[in-house]
Amino acid sequence: MKTDNQIILAIETSCDETAVAVIKNGKEIMANVVASQIESHKRFGGVVPEIASRHHVEQITIVLEEAIKQATIQYSDINAIAVTEGPGLVGALLVGVNAAKAIAFAHGIPLVGVHHIAGHIYANRLIQELSFPLLSLVVSGGHTELVYMKEHGSFKVIGETRDDAAGEAYDKVARTLNLPYPGGPHIDRLAHEGSPMIDLPRAWLEEGSYDFSFSGLKSSVINTLHNAEQRGEIIEPQNLAASFQESVINVLVTKTVRAAKEYGVKQVLLAGGVAANKGLRRALEESFSELPEIELVIPPLSLCTDNAAMIGAAGSIMFEKGIRSDYALNANPGLDLEMNG
Repeated sequence: MKTDNQIILAIETSCDETAVAVIKNGKEIMANVVASQIESHKRFGGVVPEIASRHHVEQITIVLEEAIKQATIQYSDINAIAVTEGPGLVGALLVGVNAAKAIAFAHGIPLVGVHHIAGHIYANRLIQELSFPLLSLVVSGGHTELVYMKEHGSFKVIGETRDDAAGEAYDKVARTLNLPYPGGPHIDRLAHEGSPMIDLPRAWLEEGSYDFSFSGLKSSVINTLHNAEQRGEIIEPQNLAASFQESVINVLVTKTVRAAKEYGVKQVLLAGGVAANKGLRRALEESFSELPEIELVIPPLSLCTDNAAMIGAAGSIMFEKGIRSDYALNANPGLDLEMNG
């Protein structure tokens, strides 16, 4: 169902950002409002689900009203409401899902449940039209995946994390180095000040696998620090950060390049919160500069972390394909990407 000047109101509350956006024709951002909770969770060293849910309840109406105001629209202008259905923290998801259902019911607007990772992938469509077939490297706090798409709304996960996601490993290593939460940006900054002089493992797994594993690397970093401490040696944190980051990026980029060649894709998309990592962005740019037949698309920093514009971009495609959710829509923390769309 293609609608001229299609207006999607999108809501995202899967973790610790309360976000509402208004997207026009799947690609134009009319409003993208995000209320972050980082300061509330920082002292705990990670997201506390109960606190996240409470903040969403407090912020959702304020953020919603601000997005409507910025977009200068009325509810009667909206063609559909897209909302993150999962995966994520169940209490946090419920706030967004119930807000979306309430608005849909009150104003008679169609409802579309969206997969959070589909949103991260479609964030790229807000800056560049997608060319199929394509491959997306999704790297976030809870996910590390290689996703093949032969057409809009078609997702095939060809590689995924077997233990810690890359972003999770970054946060755990940052904690070991006594860096504040969220740890990823701090590790990235430190890495650029140091040299990768410490030999750390790379988990390639069995031959031909596109899966990822970072648990062993995380443990190796912790053991390296503890062993040095017992010997009375000092390890420069910037060198350890550089060595850790090089190991992560080496595996991510090597597997992405190999998959892109094997699947004969036209485009490679970077997606997820860790897509903001400068080292990863630069390494991908360097590798794909040698493959001019494959277009590399990297979203701006504002579209890497959780936001509702990406949910609107994904929801727009689902709406055009005639996909709708009913009022039984519920938070689904274990939602399967391959079944979504």
